[in-house]
Amino acid sequence: MKDERPTNLDISTIKLPITAWASISHRVSGILSIPIFALFLWTLQLSLESKDSFHTLQENFSAPLAKVFILSVLTVFVYHVLAGIKHLIMDLGYGETFEGGVIGAKILFASTGLSFISIGWWLW
Repeated sequence: MKDERPTNLDISTIKLPITAWASISHRVSGILSIPIFALFLWTLQLSLESKDSFHTLQENFSAPLAKVFILSVLTVFVYHVLAGIKHLIMDLGYGETFEGGVIGAKILFASTGLSFISIGWWLW
């Protein structure tokens, strides 16, 4: 029997549904959260060492580039938490259909966008 399926798929040419993008980005945000969490713990340790180290960190974090980094990092965390909540809701039996998954993914991306705006407003 001859198999006529393609053997080498070019993922960049495949149109993925929004649910696939939500799933892939949830996994990526989880992977990114590990080194980011370690960096946050290291920063916390530095801030608690002395008053001088705290003030140095405070000055460094007030720079615009540092604020962009903090905004990005917090957005990754918020997205990962919201996507986890979406998965927990689906585990309870809500939104398990394809249509429900699409609605959940749209709500997830919209909520993350609103969180991004809120965090940006808070930082500046």
